[in-house]
Amino acid sequence: MSDLSSAPNRRQRVQSAETGMAVLKGLARMGGRASLTALALHVDESPAKVHRYLASLMEEGLVAQDAGSQHYHLGAEAIQIGLAAMRQADPIRVAEPSLIRLRESLEVTCFVAVMGNKGPTIVRFEEPGLPVTVNVRVGSVMSMLWSATGRVFLGLLDGSRVRALAQEEWAAASAEMRAMLDATDPIGQVCEELQRHQCATVRDTYQRGISAVAAPVYDHAGHVCAVLTALGATGGFDPSVDGVIATAVRREAAAASALLGGERFVVVSAP
Repeated sequence: MSDLSSAPNRRQRVQSAETGMAVLKGLARMGGRASLTALALHVDESPAKVHRYLASLMEEGLVAQDAGSQHYHLGAEAIQIGLAAMRQADPIRVAEPSLIRLRESLEVTCFVAVMGNKGPTIVRFEEPGLPVTVNVRVGSVMSMLWSATGRVFLGLLDGSRVRALAQEEWAAASAEMRAMLDATDPIGQVCEELQRHQCATVRDTYQRGISAVAAPVYDHAGHVCAVLTALGATGGFDPSVDGVIATAVRREAAAASALLGGERFVVVSAP
């Protein structure tokens, strides 16, 4: 009898915990600060019910209330939890499952790159059963202008150093390479295309016979912390911005961004 009678109580406790977490997550998604009325509307519960849960969360230090405005905001304990999660949010580790899914579903070579001192640098590399011959591996530094990876960083990162690297490449490029971009504003062209499609694509630019698609991974602050890239032999690899590969790369980059807290910065737009 005791087991039977305790079952409803356990369910109630679980439901109460779920509601409490919904209130806490709702407050976080509203920017970490909100009025009782706005928060109740956001989580689709009555203000009286939300107030009860907020009182419990305040006792645990997860929520605090501003004495002047009476608005609720995330408390010190919630901040500590967030900081701990941020310390564990390694874009390389987070992106590994995305690399494996791309490799297995599309049978393409793919990698994660971060912005290093000398330019976009590959830090994780995955190859399918029949790898494509490319002259890049972990540690390779990619071109800012001619690689899909570099173009993502160039289009979305602010900073004079990034532009300076691109300008150095342009100055040293051959006439054949320059012909691939608008000579009047090559950097502007790359940035405009990246922001319009939320991915960068190249065909036979960085390496003859190789095409690639790359998309940004955002962190919790909206910074591009990494780039996810898929590449393959041009003859059997579709680099079009609305193709299957580009769609998959954007989807996996968005999934990695969500794990880093950057899902709200992912722009979903038609190619």
